[in-house]
Amino acid sequence: MPRGSSPARERQYEHIRDSLKARGNPRSEEIAARTVNKERARSGEAKEASPSSLRGPSSSRRGGLNSHKGPQGRTYDELYHEAAERGIQGRSKMNKAELEQALRKH
Repeated sequence: MPRGSSPARERQYEHIRDSLKARGNPRSEEIAARTVNKERARSGEAKEASPSSLRGPSSSRRGGLNSHKGPQGRTYDELYHEAAERGIQGRSKMNKAELEQALRKH
């Protein structure tokens, strides 16, 4: 985070980073920083803003629209972590389809 960021933006960065880490995303810090920087640019908190940062829906809106959609649904890592949280036995030997089925049953 750049110096002079507000405490609210710091918390937003930490929340996004921790959420992505919990889902097993290895690029959590990069994605969180980019998301917060784009929000800072959109709200006028940043010194400079690229035109693409100012166009389109906000990051939170875009993420909400696109989450868990499409033919693939959630990733294997997301399914695996949820199975671990629920204590599903044999999850390490399951493929994506088997994890989905086990989570539906559990």
